[in-house]
Amino acid sequence: MIDQLSPPRPARRTQAERRDESGRSLVEAAIAVVAREGVSAATFDAIGRQAGYSRGLATQRFGSKQGLIEAVIRHLHERQEAGLLDNDIDDLPGLEAVLAFVDVYLRALAGEHDGRAYFMLLSAAVADATELRPAFAEEHERIERRLEDLFRRGQAEGSIRRELDPRAAALMVGSLLLGLSMQMLVDPRTNLDPIRETSIATLRLSFGTEGRPT
Repeated sequence: MIDQLSPPRPARRTQAERRDESGRSLVEAAIAVVAREGVSAATFDAIGRQAGYSRGLATQRFGSKQGLIEAVIRHLHERQEAGLLDNDIDDLPGLEAVLAFVDVYLRALAGEHDGRAYFMLLSAAVADATELRPAFAEEHERIERRLEDLFRRGQAEGSIRRELDPRAAALMVGSLLLGLSMQMLVDPRTNLDPIRETSIATLRLSFGTEGRPT
């Protein structure tokens, strides 16, 4: 009778599920360590302690610091994509989608330590001319392609000026976001709210067709 009243035992996680969970924990621990203490502090010992695992597990999962940082880049990419999907960016008209992309990016930059960690890693990779630069270049190229597609869509719809070079416009927006990200790295106290609002208003005027002669 007692057995019948006992709550059911939770299903045991599979080995793959445990592996995925530990991998995510280690990546998030790496982000936290870098954001708090800097790139040089992100040793496998420190990351393992932060995540509650051993150094050996961190080494086993990633193999090298390059493997770890590439995992961090993938993790942040997936988180950014989730944020864009939550805001239905692909369902918006082209110009509004570009502006929403900027809005989502800057709100996340102001509210999380993920962006700080990412750009600290980027700065170290560029300054030291490490083998990690191609991984960052690939990520930035992905963002530029995403923005370029939005610009082309807006031009086809008529909401974005047709004479603009969509690739150049995408690179310009990407550079704006990169510059603001580095500003936050230099001075984390920077208030991004008025900068975000001004950026969106300026981009709307620069790219949009509303009020312009046809």
